[in-house]
Amino acid sequence: MGEDKMTLRENQTAAALRLSKVLAARHRWRTGWQSLRSVLMPIAMVTVLVAWGLDWDGVGVVAALVLGGLSFPLVWTSTYHWFTEDLTEQQRQFILAALGLSLTVVALIAMTGAMDWIRARFQGTNWDAVGALAEGFGALGQILVALLAAYVAWRQYIISRDLTIQQNRITQQQTIDSYFQGIADLILDDEGLLEDWPPERAIAEGRTAAILAGLDAEGKAKIIRFLSGAKLLSPLKRDRRLGRAIFDGLGGYEEDIEYGVRVINLGSMLAGADLSGTDLRWTELSDANLTGTLFRNCNLTRANLAGAILQGADFTNADLSRVRLFYGTVEQASPRDRLNPPNFRTGAQTGAVIEDANFTNVKNLSEEQRYYCCAWSGSRSRETIPGGCEGVPNKLGR
Repeated sequence: MGEDKMTLRENQTAAALRLSKVLAARHRWRTGWQSLRSVLMPIAMVTVLVAWGLDWDGVGVVAALVLGGLSFPLVWTSTYHWFTEDLTEQQRQFILAALGLSLTVVALIAMTGAMDWIRARFQGTNWDAVGALAEGFGALGQILVALLAAYVAWRQYIISRDLTIQQNRITQQQTIDSYFQGIADLILDDEGLLEDWPPERAIAEGRTAAILAGLDAEGKAKIIRFLSGAKLLSPLKRDRRLGRAIFDGLGGYEEDIEYGVRVINLGSMLAGADLSGTDLRWTELSDANLTGTLFRNCNLTRANLAGAILQGADFTNADLSRVRLFYGTVEQASPRDRLNPPNFRTGAQTGAVIEDANFTNVKNLSEEQRYYCCAWSGSRSRETIPGGCEGVPNKLGR
């Protein structure tokens, strides 16, 4: 029994060795044949061209046959692989159907006598006129081809532009996500509590300024909404000794509009920025320098703009529903200035600086907001305020 198994194993080993030798010999033969064919084909081409030029018909025919015999297998193999492997079944069926239809038309014309009827119909035709007409149609065809090429190029540009915009959006969102994570790691301790020492606040402000400079309007709005929602732009009440933010007893941090310290101070990061068409609801923009910023078609519902510098800002078609422009009463409120500290009880020096701002077609402007805008925006801005400024004094004086 054991001898039979050993004999069977030896036979299998011998068969495997023979098979490997055959495969190795076949590989060597194929490699050698490919090398020889690579040499013979250029020689055959040169021979055909020389024989053709010198009228050596016999030599040329032999060389052409040799060249065809060397070339045909390569062309056939590549074509067969392309037809069977690269094309789908539907594409193969279409090619066969097109060839079959062409053969059908040619066969019917040749076998039914249709060609004689065609010749009889066009006998005596002025072919010069037909040729001129054909040239006209050819020129028209060239124009149509040029127009088609222009359309295809335009569509390719549109598709390329859309893909580029989409890729830029993805890249921008990845950058914003990385910023969110970086800010959280920077100002939160291991227990998730706010721990923002002055160096960390400075780094956070620097990172914010850098990323805002490279984002579009929607990206800037996302950053502002994130920072506002996390109260990183709000003035937080601090421990007088340690400088740490104090809890408000409701799960958040207590705000102190008079003496609080912001984790991130926007300063002039958004001055002259284009925020048109963005969602800035419930955002904290108080005391920020927003000179010349574009808020066209923005939704600023419940945004805090008290103390912000909005000189030359454009609020065309913006929604100003319940936007805070000042503290205190509208009669006593006035824009901030650099000489006098703000009085948050009366509203003096707590308001936004709105000189020369554009309020054309703003929506949901309350009477208090309208009064403040008319009183402190200046003569040019008063003309843009919906509802007019009749009866409201120009306290700015210019």
